[in-house]
Amino acid sequence: MTSVLVSGASVAGPTTASWLARAGHDVTVVERADSLRDEGQNIDVRGAAREVLRRMGLEEAALAHGTGEQGTVLLGEGGRELARFPASTDDTTGPTAELEILRGRLGQLLFEHTQDDVAYRFGDQIAALDQDPDGVDVTFLSGKEERYDLVVLADGVNSRSRDLVLPDAPRRYLGMVIAYLTIPRIDDDTDWWRWYVAGQGRGVNLRPDDTGTQRAMLNLMTDVRGIDVLDRDAQVTLLRRAFAGAGWQTDRILAELDDAPMYLEDLSQIHLDRWSVGRVVLTGDAAWCATPVSGIGTTLALSGAYTLAACLAAHDDHRAAFADYDARMRPFVEKGQSLPPGTPGLANPQTDLGRKVLGTALKLAASPVAKKLGTALGRFGNPPADEYELPAWP
Repeated sequence: MTSVLVSGASVAGPTTASWLARAGHDVTVVERADSLRDEGQNIDVRGAAREVLRRMGLEEAALAHGTGEQGTVLLGEGGRELARFPASTDDTTGPTAELEILRGRLGQLLFEHTQDDVAYRFGDQIAALDQDPDGVDVTFLSGKEERYDLVVLADGVNSRSRDLVLPDAPRRYLGMVIAYLTIPRIDDDTDWWRWYVAGQGRGVNLRPDDTGTQRAMLNLMTDVRGIDVLDRDAQVTLLRRAFAGAGWQTDRILAELDDAPMYLEDLSQIHLDRWSVGRVVLTGDAAWCATPVSGIGTTLALSGAYTLAACLAAHDDHRAAFADYDARMRPFVEKGQSLPPGTPGLANPQTDLGRKVLGTALKLAASPVAKKLGTALGRFGNPPADEYELPAWP
């Protein structure tokens, strides 16, 4: 039996832990938060990742806990409808997938699925990693010191533990920040993802959830870095100034900024030429973040976690397993990170002309002709989630 430490208890971490435990490994998951995080926005599970949930016996539970989102409607000036895309009825197509679920809800399902087979340690994190050919000595922030055969880092795009083995990971900033909020639902809200193209590089989004609230997003194109590390008051001031007078339901969202749960992200992709160093390996956003605008982040996380565990189960030597994992996942990751030209700026136009061009393009994309012909516009919102075949479980 191999002892494995997994860092991160969101999506990729518990999924990796589940499959490693199934293979007979002694698995511990460490999470720096004091408890399981129940916050988070709507995420979709597509293609190969949906198959991972099927193999775990969690697909029906995930569907039962879906957000109920009926599709995506794009709005232009004055809240006028530009285009409407009903929710997909398959694993892959459309901005709204068939399986839409809150990140926290999926995390809870994965935790409940693994808690009897995996040891969870909340409120702690990796502070130092010292490895030799036979194992990894881990020092935790709490002061505990333990030794493991392998360490898996699955703790997100801003992974602190990644810096211990692969410092200064190359990032590609997309030039957009997104503020995510949870706000009260009102009578006028619907079960559609409403995406308002506000102009001046701004986008305002409202999405349904299954908890009786609404999930809001404020998208802002900007070349200024570091907004994500400002304190809450500074972020609120910046957002209020940037979105003043934007129209539609923006004022409603801005009024909630002082008290609503909020997280602000500076969108960036992680591009590493290797995902392992010795006995330490990365997966999920810590290894290859594609950003939310790719529409494939959760799919990559679930697929990568399963693939890593399957490769470790198929090989006696961790070096061969990591090489196999890299060879299988890298082409899929590269497809997921290859965003359409102009993303995300085209969907968040700076000028009135850009706004009009986007409106015309969206109308065409939603037309029956575009969908029937399978044109690029007709494939709007379809990430390459089905372009990966999961390895068989050994």
